Amino acid sequence: MGLLDILLGRTKPVAPDLDQLFALPSAAVTLEVAAGFTPTGGGAVCFASVEGAAFEQTQREVRALLDADAERGGSALGERGAQPGGALPVELRQDDYGYSWLVSQRTPDQLPDLVNDLHAVNSSMEANGFGPQLLCSLAGFENKDAAGGARRLALVYLYKRGTFYPFAPLPGTTQRRDNALELQVKAALANDLRIEQDLSRWFPVWGAPGL
Repeated sequence: MGLLDILLGRTKPVAPDLDQLFALPSAAVTLEVAAGFTPTGGGAVCFASVEGAAFEQTQREVRALLDADAERGGSALGERGAQPGGALPVELRQDDYGYSWLVSQRTPDQLPDLVNDLHAVNSSMEANGFGPQLLCSLAGFENKDAAGGARRLALVYLYKRGTFYPFAPLPGTTQRRDNALELQVKAALANDLRIEQDLSRWFPVWGAPGL
């Protein structure tokens, strides 16, 4: 970074560090102790869709890689099995804003396997030259009360920042979030995850698959 960048307040972008995703299982232990949230088994990778045969081929390769791995019951991505009833763990969805999501659904006790899925999707997209299209990844958590109600929480990884932030939509409301809970989670996970300190980058992911 040059002197002009320093004088003008410009900062060098943080290089993506996908291995940060592997900190999620240990962070989940802290999160359960601090706030009572446990993994749902759901997660997803969000990316901006682009037109073209190469991009479509990459999506097919990513899905085939993870689906075949689940059917085999494990590979270099980690030992894991197919879902009950033979359901495959990865599917492609699009949200109301035009973004694409590759969604993985594991059981709540398979958070390490879910992390492997998220890492593999990001790595495959990156290796095929589509890193600029990657936006974020998330893992879902929930806190169930005695009446059977549940609060939802996502730990969101920003690909281009290499950081995490919590997103907590309020139950039964339209596009309102639990800011107090998000700040509580931020403080609780300060030693487990690389938390995004710029709160303006805690983008809402309303209706995100996997949350």
